[in-house]
Amino acid sequence: MNKKRILIAASLGFVQLTLSYSAKAQDSLRLKDVVITATKNDQKQSQTGKVVTIIGSEILERSHGKSLPDLISEQAGIIVAGSSSNPGLNKSVFFRGAGSAYAVVLIDGIVQNDPSGNGGAFDLRLLSIDQIDRIEILRGGQSTIYGSDAVAGVINIITKKGGPKGNTIYGVASAGSYESYKGTIGLNGGVEGFNYNINYTQNKTDGISEAANPVGNNAEFDKDGFRTGALNANFGVKLDEHFSINPFVRYYYGNYSFDGGAFTDAGNYSILKNVAAGTNAKYEFETGKITLNYSYESTSNDAHSSFPSFTEGKVNIIDLFYNQKLGSKLDLLAGIDNRVMKLSAAGSTPKSNIFAAYSSLFLHDLSIFNLEVGGRYNKHEQYGENYTYSITPTINILKEIKLFGTVSTAFKVPTLNMLFGQFGANLALKPEKSQNYEAGVNFSFVEDRFSLRVAGFKRDLKDAIIYAFPAGYVNQVSQKTKGFEVEPAVKLGKFNINGYYAYVEGNEFNFVDNAIADYLFRRPKHTFGVNAGLQATDNLFVSANYRYFGNRTDGNFVTYTVDTLPAYKLLSAYVEYALAKKRFKIFFDAKNVLNEKYNEIIGYNSLGFNFNTGVTFNIR
Repeated sequence: MNKKRILIAASLGFVQLTLSYSAKAQDSLRLKDVVITATKNDQKQSQTGKVVTIIGSEILERSHGKSLPDLISEQAGIIVAGSSSNPGLNKSVFFRGAGSAYAVVLIDGIVQNDPSGNGGAFDLRLLSIDQIDRIEILRGGQSTIYGSDAVAGVINIITKKGGPKGNTIYGVASAGSYESYKGTIGLNGGVEGFNYNINYTQNKTDGISEAANPVGNNAEFDKDGFRTGALNANFGVKLDEHFSINPFVRYYYGNYSFDGGAFTDAGNYSILKNVAAGTNAKYEFETGKITLNYSYESTSNDAHSSFPSFTEGKVNIIDLFYNQKLGSKLDLLAGIDNRVMKLSAAGSTPKSNIFAAYSSLFLHDLSIFNLEVGGRYNKHEQYGENYTYSITPTINILKEIKLFGTVSTAFKVPTLNMLFGQFGANLALKPEKSQNYEAGVNFSFVEDRFSLRVAGFKRDLKDAIIYAFPAGYVNQVSQKTKGFEVEPAVKLGKFNINGYYAYVEGNEFNFVDNAIADYLFRRPKHTFGVNAGLQATDNLFVSANYRYFGNRTDGNFVTYTVDTLPAYKLLSAYVEYALAKKRFKIFFDAKNVLNEKYNEIIGYNSLGFNFNTGVTFNIR
C-alpha cells in the first residue's frame, strides 16, 4: 500500500429522479428563502445570523450508497471518525474541533440522548439515509435553545412524513461486495385530516477485519460485519384548523462484530437496541402557536468480549414552547424543558433530572438589521444551577452582503456514568461551560448564482471533564479552540459547483501522556472539499466530489505513543438517469473501505473497493 495512504473512492450510478423532484422548482427555490425549523422560530435563512447548512431531499435522493455518517462528514468543519471505515465501527462526530460528545442530534426537532453511553451522544448509525427527508446543521453554541451538549453545534434530522392523498409505496433494494445487502420498504399517504409514513430498513454486511494483521503474521483475521434493522413510523392527525398531533415510533436493532485491539483478532460482538416513541402537538392561532414535544427513548448495549458488559439508558424529554408575533418585525419564543435520565448498569440504577426555562426575542427585517437575543436557566438535580445566553446580530450592508456574528455560552452536564459509574465516578463534578465567539460575512450575487460564506470562530471551554488516572473523573481547567471556514458556491445554468476549506486548531487533554497538549486527536488542521454537478439533460445528472484531510495526531494504545497520521484524499463520481416516468432508479456505486479502529487508530489503509448496486422505486 502507498505510504501516503491516498484513498480514492469512486461511485457511479444510473439513477432516476423521484416523482416529488422537479428540477425547475429547485432552480427557483433560493437557499435564503428556506425555513429553518431548528431555531424553534421557523426563520428564513436570510433572517438569521447562525451558520446553517441545509442538506435537502434532492441531495439525500442521490445518496443511497452512503450512510448518514458518510454524508455528515462531507460538510465544512465536521469530522466523523470512522465514516469511511467498516460500517459497524463506532462513529464519533467532531464538530468544529470539539470532542465527540459536544454536538446535539435532533430528530424532528426533539433532542436525542443516550444515557448508557460514556459521552451521552446519539449514535448516527441508528438512522438510514432512506428514512430522512432533509437535514439542518447549525454551527456554534446552541445551548440557549437546546440545553446540554450543544456546545459546538446541532444536527436536526427531519424524517420522511406523509405524502399526498392516496398511497405511495417506495423503497430501496441493493447488494454489494463483502456480502452486503440492504433493503428499505416504505408506505406513505393520507386522507383529509390524516397522513402517515411507515418505513423499515434491513442492512447486512460481512465487512472487513477491524484489526490489522501485524507484520510477519500470516493467519487470516476474520471479518467484522453487522446486521441491522430500523423501523420509523410517523403519523399526522389534524383535529381542526388549529390543532394537530403527530405521534411517532422508532425501533433500531444492531448486531456489530469487533476485534480485541488494533492488531488483535477476536470474535467479539455487541447488540445495540434503541426504542423511541412520543409525539409532537401544535396549536396554531393567528399570531402564534404552542408546541409540545414529548419523547421516551431507551438504549441498551450488550457487549460480548473479554470484558463483557450490559448497559441500558432511558430518557424522558418534555419540551413545551410558545411562539408569539409581537408585531410584523418582532417574535417571541418562550419555553420550558424537563429531562429525566436513568442508567442501568452493574446492578445500580442511578438517575438525574434537569429542568430548564428559556426565552428568545427575534427582531427581523428592521431596515438592514436583524437581532436574536436569548437566555436559558438550568437546574440540575446533582450540581445545581447554571445559565446560558446568546446574542446574534446581522447587518445586511447591501441586499447581496450580510455580516453576522454571535456571542454565546454553552454547557455540557456530566453524564450518569461520570456521576455514578463503576470507574472513577465523582458526584462533585460541575458542568462543562464554554464561551463562544463567531463572526463572518455572506456574499450572494446574481440571484444566488454566486455565493460565498466566510465564518471564523473561537471557543473557550472551562471545567472540561476528563478521566485522570487514578483520581477518576475531574473538572479540568480549560480547553481552547479556534478556526474558520470558507464556503464558495457557483450556479451557471445547469452546472453548479460548491466547496469548502476549514481550518481548526486547539488544545485538549491527552489520554496518552495524561497532560494538556497543543493538538487535537483525529481532527486535522486542514480539510478541503469540492463538489461539481451538471444536469446534462432533463434525465441525466452527473457529479464528482473530492475531499482532502490533512495530517492529524492520535494515540497509539499499543505502544502508548502519540503518532502523526498522514494526509489522505477521497474522490467520488456519481451519475443518475431517469427511467420509467421518473419512478425508478437503478444505481451502482464503488468506494474504498478503510481500516480504522476506534480509539486505536493505526493509520488509514486502503483495502480496496466496496461495490454496491441496486434499485429505488416510488410507485403511486
